[in-house]
Amino acid sequence: MFVILYYDVNEKRVAKMLKTCRKYLIWVQNSVFEGDITEGNLEKLKSEINHIIEEKDAVVIYEFKQMFYSRREVLGEDKKEDIKFI
Repeated sequence: MFVILYYDVNEKRVAKMLKTCRKYLIWVQNSVFEGDITEGNLEKLKSEINHIIEEKDAVVIYEFKQMFYSRREVLGEDKKEDIKFI
């Protein structure tokens, strides 16, 4: 499945969230990640996140079972790390 994840956490936990999310997804910009992930790895990611976040933090995950009707468009600079030009 394809997911888009973004978070708003206390500054003290940003580094942990960044490191955790990068293990499973591709960093897009700031606190936004996207990518293909198995259901098992998504559950692992959610579990790890639940051990990091606290009461006032927020994490939003959009799950897409099929990507047939989606399109990604970037206006301005694309900061997605997996784009490499040779």
